[in-house]
Amino acid sequence: RRLRRENTMLRRSLKKVFAGKPIVGESAQIKRLLALIQRIAGSDANVLIEGESGTGKELVAQAIHGASHRADGPLVPVNCGAIPHELMESELFGHAKGAFTGATFAAEGLIHEADGGTLFLDEISALPLNLQVKLLRVLQDRQVRAVGAKQSYQADVRFLAASNRNLKSAVQAGEFRADLYYRLNVINLEVPPLRGRGHDVELLAHYFTQQHSRRLGKRITSISAPMMDYIRTYPWPGNVRELENVIERSVILAEGRTLTCQDVSDAPIESQPPVPDPHGASPAPANFAEEALEHRLSIEEYSRRFVERHQQAHSELELAKMLGIGRKALWQRRRDWGLYRDPSTPKRGARLPVSAAEVPTEREVAPAPR
Repeated sequence: RRLRRENTMLRRSLKKVFAGKPIVGESAQIKRLLALIQRIAGSDANVLIEGESGTGKELVAQAIHGASHRADGPLVPVNCGAIPHELMESELFGHAKGAFTGATFAAEGLIHEADGGTLFLDEISALPLNLQVKLLRVLQDRQVRAVGAKQSYQADVRFLAASNRNLKSAVQAGEFRADLYYRLNVINLEVPPLRGRGHDVELLAHYFTQQHSRRLGKRITSISAPMMDYIRTYPWPGNVRELENVIERSVILAEGRTLTCQDVSDAPIESQPPVPDPHGASPAPANFAEEALEHRLSIEEYSRRFVERHQQAHSELELAKMLGIGRKALWQRRRDWGLYRDPSTPKRGARLPVSAAEVPTEREVAPAPR
């Protein structure tokens, strides 16, 4: 009894230390999703989690498992699209010794591994039709029979499934069994895409910046205004996963304490076309950020146009601060782009030379702040 109690306490302590990433967001969609997770976590009902790729469906599965009475048991994730079809049955259900060529020993499947906990079937739409029949039987009576075995065993498992496809459409197309769909879809959770979550994209950008900065031993404390404008208006077709990848790359390449567009400018993001207005209207862009989105600019081009638009209204120092870089870095960028101030424009602070003959030496250019 003492060992069992100690084991339980250690499991709970480790779960807190190695807990998965939190679901970050304050939008109405995320608040509603979190409230539903809390309401359904206590039951053993099957849950179908739907949403675009990269929205965080596995995080939702982790949250459901963590808030359930099965939290001390295992959470076993299975990517149905990553396992070859000929191996899928053995991986899920296990096999007996001699069940097929090469089966020199018996093996327990992933369902058995999840006993007492939760099995998360990711990309469930990739499961072959012949295995859908066998999985349906497990869902109905919780009886599992390994490949080549003569007897079944009882499985105490809760099933969570996820798909980036619309399973109802797959059922209508004959690509997914209707009975399995209804058995899995006892409770349906829809994870919203990042482009529809409003202010959450900024919260996530700051969160990922802090996380990767700490992990990489850097001291990045902010994100420049132009980069945040781009983050706010870019449609993020890869959702949260794409945002995290961009932020991680920026943190790795950043030289100062502020993330800038230049940190990822050598790998422009391919933007998707903006979502058309449902009424067919095409309103004019309200600001530069919206205009950039409309023209689907890369980050490099976005930065260039930002400087081109604002260089006559701001001094070199002001413009460098807006971009989150030093004056020397700004001068080098503008030289590469061929952007010079109009000589007839009144000066506001230091300005870039208007001809190659006036290019300052290395000593004349203020060093970039560290």
